[in-house]
Amino acid sequence: MEKRLILAIVLSFVLLAVYWIFFLNKPAPAPVYEPEPPPAKTTAQTVPREFQADPSETVAPPAAVPQETSSAAPEPQIPVSMEREQIVVVETPLYRAEWSNRGAVLRSWKLKNYDEETKNDEWLEMVNVEPDNLKTSNLYPFALDADFNRREGEAKLNDRINSAALFEPSAVSVNVRSGGRSELKFTYSDDTGLFVEKRFVFNGDGYDFDVFIDVRLNGVVQDLRILWGPGIGPSSLAAKRQRGLSNRGLVAYSAGKAFRMNERKYKPEQSVRPYVRWAAYEETYFTALFLVSTGQGTAVFEQKLFDNIPQYYLAVSGAASAYIGPKEFDRVKALDPAGKTKKLIQLGFFGGIVEFLIVIIRAIHKVVPNWGLVIIVLTIILKILFFPLTYSSTKSMAKMQEIQPKIKALRSKYKKHKTDVAMRRQMNEEMMKLYKEHGVNPAGGCLPLLIQLPVFWAIFSMLSAAIELRHSPFVFWIKDLSVKDPILLTPILMGVTQFISQKMTPSGADPSQARMMLIMPVIMTFFFIGFPSGLVLYWLTSNVLQIAQQHIMNRLQAKKKRQENETRRKK
Repeated sequence: MEKRLILAIVLSFVLLAVYWIFFLNKPAPAPVYEPEPPPAKTTAQTVPREFQADPSETVAPPAAVPQETSSAAPEPQIPVSMEREQIVVVETPLYRAEWSNRGAVLRSWKLKNYDEETKNDEWLEMVNVEPDNLKTSNLYPFALDADFNRREGEAKLNDRINSAALFEPSAVSVNVRSGGRSELKFTYSDDTGLFVEKRFVFNGDGYDFDVFIDVRLNGVVQDLRILWGPGIGPSSLAAKRQRGLSNRGLVAYSAGKAFRMNERKYKPEQSVRPYVRWAAYEETYFTALFLVSTGQGTAVFEQKLFDNIPQYYLAVSGAASAYIGPKEFDRVKALDPAGKTKKLIQLGFFGGIVEFLIVIIRAIHKVVPNWGLVIIVLTIILKILFFPLTYSSTKSMAKMQEIQPKIKALRSKYKKHKTDVAMRRQMNEEMMKLYKEHGVNPAGGCLPLLIQLPVFWAIFSMLSAAIELRHSPFVFWIKDLSVKDPILLTPILMGVTQFISQKMTPSGADPSQARMMLIMPVIMTFFFIGFPSGLVLYWLTSNVLQIAQQHIMNRLQAKKKRQENETRRKK
């Protein structure tokens, strides 16, 4: 049983390692893309049949928006426009945003509390400002899109709003202080009957803001979607490698589940998600999230080709507010508790334990300012909490090791009766009698380890996704706990300490099996090379504490055995 348990534990970590290295942390290859044919022309903007919600769902379908031109003659409107392009700066304690009146789109959104990977004195840019992408796409965040169920003239309508229209802003700049709120409004209308108004209400204490979009053509409301893209931040492969953020794509919350689609796994047939409560463009630590208060919006993950270069966009209908910033657990969770926005952060199967651990490490960080030391302190606390279980497991394995010769002899006795059910039953009865005589519980070495497994998985999830570790130095050569050790010293030390700990721990397995298990530290070292140094630090610290703990327990066991031998001799 012990052998199977150890194999199960090791295989669990191997699976985690494979998932991390080959799926989460591997840059996308450069595939060859073929342009997609335009969708068939229709007369109404409805969700395609294959993406309609299941009839059993309780969410009612969104009300149909009339698209046909009214028969009544529209009232003449006064054109509202500007003569030249103008940039409006929105400044808050948390970010600096630049909005252009050409299309009323977002040109820059820099986070003041986070810096770029290669330029520590420069604020982190959330908008893709790479010149090549801007030249080819000419689509910026908060542009409007009517390409879903495309009709005659809608592509031209997009161009008119996003590229040609020079909106009139309500202010030349906006400065929002902590605790305050300010509105920025862009208005445009022309003599063709087109009227567009975009209003954004910012607050000084968060990365979220309210969004109001009103588009009318000859008095008829046009149901256009808000675009975010291309990508989030720089989209070139070199830039993504520098940021360590190649894992990016769509997250959409619908029918109580969070659906994800990575850029490198883009599938057109799965790119439309109806009836969403929220949708986001995400990467490892940051996101651009849009909330739909009615839960009846549609999120589309779009791939647009410019000069055969794929650019990815998120298009959301019915968005009432947006959040552009870090995936800080408390901030993201507070956006919409009913919509479970916390699912934006991948907490894993043991999410409840992860949330508890996040509270613990933040409490420790108030006393210990270094996040590397926080990991060490957390590991010590967990070792203390689990010491009774570890001690019980060690005692049980030590007893199993003592009676191993008797177990081996008993199995040899019945070796020739493997197919005889009666003899096998008799062997099991004698085995249980042997366990009872020596006070051994066969599951005593397994159960304590199984109880600790959920915590190990939760720590893996927490340290893999915790934005607190981003750019957090530890000591000397470890300048960033969220990326791998640049000189690979900690994973090597982890493997060495894993080998020592395994050699010191009593084992009930036979010698040949024990020798086979000694190769596991080598395998784990190989996989841990690509893990974040914060996670490796946790495992290394755990091994060092386990060695010290095992040394103490071995001495106690040896002392107890000597006393028992002396007692028997005296008798």
